[in-house]
Amino acid sequence: RPTQAVCVPAIHLHMTAATMQVSQKDFQKAQEQLKLLKKDPGNETKLKLYGLFKQATEGPCNAPKPGMLDFVKKVKWDAWNSLGNMSQDDARQKYAELVSSLVSAESASQKKEVSPEEGRHDGYETIIVTTKNNITKIMFNRPDRKNAINHQMYREIIKALEEAGKNDSTIAVITGNGDYYSSGNDLNNFTNIQPGEVEKMAKDGAVLLKEFVGHFIDFPKPLIAVVNGPAIGICVTVLALCDLVYASDRATFHSPFSQLGQSPEGCSSYLFPKIMGLAKASEMLLFNKKLTAAEACAQGLVTEVFPDMSFQKEVWARLEAYASLPKNSLAVSKQLLRSMEKEKLHAVNSRECEVLTERWLSDECVNAIASFFQKKSKL
Repeated sequence: RPTQAVCVPAIHLHMTAATMQVSQKDFQKAQEQLKLLKKDPGNETKLKLYGLFKQATEGPCNAPKPGMLDFVKKVKWDAWNSLGNMSQDDARQKYAELVSSLVSAESASQKKEVSPEEGRHDGYETIIVTTKNNITKIMFNRPDRKNAINHQMYREIIKALEEAGKNDSTIAVITGNGDYYSSGNDLNNFTNIQPGEVEKMAKDGAVLLKEFVGHFIDFPKPLIAVVNGPAIGICVTVLALCDLVYASDRATFHSPFSQLGQSPEGCSSYLFPKIMGLAKASEMLLFNKKLTAAEACAQGLVTEVFPDMSFQKEVWARLEAYASLPKNSLAVSKQLLRSMEKEKLHAVNSRECEVLTERWLSDECVNAIASFFQKKSKL
């Protein structure tokens, strides 16, 4: 249900009818402003807006609590119920203030936009792709969502890898915009699914994931990950398919599959034990252990760690030196290193996606994701 609000005058203990009328007017105006936002404010903010809207229009929550399996309605109910006995006037004001802050933040962001970066490729919304100095850079660009990967972003990364594999660049680099490298799969991919569409969602998701990972397996040039911050889930597992991984010392590496009732992907079920040994891989893939950059480097997942203050300067100087090397020689040498295992990796990718399809359709996975959203809504 759409909800919006605008800056509301201070509400005093004894409100006049005129003040209340202005408050309601601003509340309605804020709802219109929210519809004009271009960027998704994120699930947590949308839940806050939903709760405040319900409180402002209907008062304290008196609706029956939804069942555990109906996790979308459950987290919405929690967001509303958490407001307790907040008055409708206060709810309108808080709603208005929240929308106003979103509008201001988006306006400030738009003002910061500069002329297109040199060598920038057109046709992308969730990533920024540039080619300069023989380097194609693919940058995750959803910083407001911690660079979480939604369906559109999956498809755009696939497209970017296809282009980078065919253009004149010598190497390709993947990195993130903002504080995060990527928070992994956007769990909003699992919300707002109608009961009859769950099986289709799972199968379509597996097809997309298989294609995504397949493009990392088949990428013909040196592919280097520049991990600028925390990395979670799918963006961690595919690091093993990159040729080099450089990380800031503030980066962390986390693959909480069992916590979410899911299973490994990105060929990690095969490559992680091979890289770091079965015991260390099991800590990550089975028991959700989060690695520091230093730990990831010691276990072979990361090539080298740099101080965050000098990270960008040191890494890009090195990458530019790599990009000056003979292009065809690098490509041929990579194929010699990787070709023997390609068939095996594609088989692993297929099997992992089959298992994930089963997991996504399981009650255990549904309950785990529901629990995740409930915890976030209470923060």
